[in-house]
Amino acid sequence: MPSYRRARVAGASYFFTLALADRSSTLLTERIDDLRHAYALTIREAPIVCEAFVVLPDHLHAVWTLPPGDSAFSERWRKIKHRFSRAVGRTAHPTNLSVSKRAKRECGIWQRRFWEHVIRDEDDFRRHVEYCWGNPVKHGLAERAVDWPFSTIHRDIRLGRVDAQWVGPPTEGRFGE
Repeated sequence: MPSYRRARVAGASYFFTLALADRSSTLLTERIDDLRHAYALTIREAPIVCEAFVVLPDHLHAVWTLPPGDSAFSERWRKIKHRFSRAVGRTAHPTNLSVSKRAKRECGIWQRRFWEHVIRDEDDFRRHVEYCWGNPVKHGLAERAVDWPFSTIHRDIRLGRVDAQWVGPPTEGRFGE
């Protein structure tokens, strides 16, 4: 069995990609209120600073900064995934689960793992936040980043962090998609 290790830097900023098991699904945007509720409950229990967040139909990206001394991002994502899965109920769960997933009591909505990347510096931070903002455009879901409703770009526009007409350059690199 392969040994999977995650970088755990307490108090660091991280970029994440989480995806549904069925990449043709639109469950995340169809059930956005359930996802928001799962996220809010989890973050209330274990706060973070959400630097950027975007939800697409079948995956999401986030940039979080954890509190000093805290590196427990996996537990937060586990709770968000669990709460969302419970909220959407059995009707959204695949019926053709593998023996392994049934044995581990997984519902089959989410991919088992997620992508994380420790943010290295200010340029890396900017690139990953902009990747979140621009991802709906990259996937053809919106013509402009501001046209996509499920993104923290709207918060950042209100706070004056980014212009409402922002059009970032195509972001090169690995982002876990």
